[in-house]
Amino acid sequence: MTSALPDPRDGLRADCSRCAALCCVAPAFAASADFAIDKPAGTPCPKLASDFRCGIHADLRGQGFPGCAVFDCFGAGQHLVQGTFDGRTWRESPQTAREVFAAFPAMRQLHESRWYLAEALERLPDGPLRDEAAAADAHAATLADGAADALAGFDAAAHRREVGDLLGRVSAALRKASGHRGRDRSGTDLIGARLRGADLRGASLRGAYLLGADLRNADLRFADLLGADLRAADVRGARLDQSLFLTQPQVDAARGDAATILPAVLRRPAHWPAR
Repeated sequence: MTSALPDPRDGLRADCSRCAALCCVAPAFAASADFAIDKPAGTPCPKLASDFRCGIHADLRGQGFPGCAVFDCFGAGQHLVQGTFDGRTWRESPQTAREVFAAFPAMRQLHESRWYLAEALERLPDGPLRDEAAAADAHAATLADGAADALAGFDAAAHRREVGDLLGRVSAALRKASGHRGRDRSGTDLIGARLRGADLRGASLRGAYLLGADLRNADLRFADLLGADLRAADVRGARLDQSLFLTQPQVDAARGDAATILPAVLRRPAHWPAR
């Protein structure tokens, strides 16, 4: 009996115990509904403890930091600290801090693109398109293993466009093969839309604004959700189990329940009601 192959996404899951709280220091926060305070880039959050742990992690939403609760670096933090910088942290010297913070956005972009490409490789049949996705993933992996100065000079926007075009073709192929080629609503303003029970199978909702949308009991199988904004979207009872390019941050930002059906690779958020 052969053992199951390891999921390539295992290395793309955040492991905060092997990081150095890069997400609490490197980015800038602007006071908003997502963050209770303003924080300049490169400045530690005042809630950060000396052991690199968040002092209010158990109550981020209650303390006014829901943006932190849904953030995911896709494993970029531990890759930088343990790999690129051999265990050195930003607290060791100003030079190390500058290098780490400059490399962090690039590493996160590479890891996020690899998450999507892993799904493409899992779902695509053998053929030229799958070969193209495999080559793109191998290239991103090579870049992620590069030196810190190369990461700092990485053109994230160009990489995002290139991978985004490839994933668009992957999406079209998978939605066509599913037999559920729904409407193209890419980038559409669907804020607060009443879509309860809607058949959205095979629809392209890439980059759609679904903030606060009512998606209760909606069928989103084979719907392309890459980059869709699901903050406060009501997905109670919705079918998301075969949705394309759905990520943990999107799920964490939505409002679901025990009846919401998720892809096997994603976890049910702890703040969702159990019944």
